[in-house]
Amino acid sequence: MDLFKIPLFQRLTERMNWLGAREKVIATNIANSDTPQYQPKDVVPLDFGDHLKKLAAVEPERTNPKHIAGTIPAADPVDSKKQKKTYETAPAGNSVVIEEQMMKLSQTQADYSQITNLYRKHVDMLKTAIGRGV
Repeated sequence: MDLFKIPLFQRLTERMNWLGAREKVIATNIANSDTPQYQPKDVVPLDFGDHLKKLAAVEPERTNPKHIAGTIPAADPVDSKKQKKTYETAPAGNSVVIEEQMMKLSQTQADYSQITNLYRKHVDMLKTAIGRGV
């Protein structure tokens, strides 16, 4: 049985891959904390809501002038999401804040541990279901 064909395990694996990539980026930020003009980076999470917003809006057809107009709001030309400004910038132009990066790293490690535990528990549950339980 291929666990990667089960959607739950696909999502858990994707999340683990994303957390691994984020940990590498945070480690790079920490390693470059003294590099002049270095700007910290972060990995953008996959957001299902953003994917839905990218789809073309469907306007309902009004076959009668008395029908209510569609409820799709007009697209806002201004992106309301702004990148969070860092707390400080060093005189050399470096804006890596070690404390901020360490908090991100700690949260990433905790999330990875949680996903690993979920993965393990679901594998154990499948083993129990097929009679090879622990």
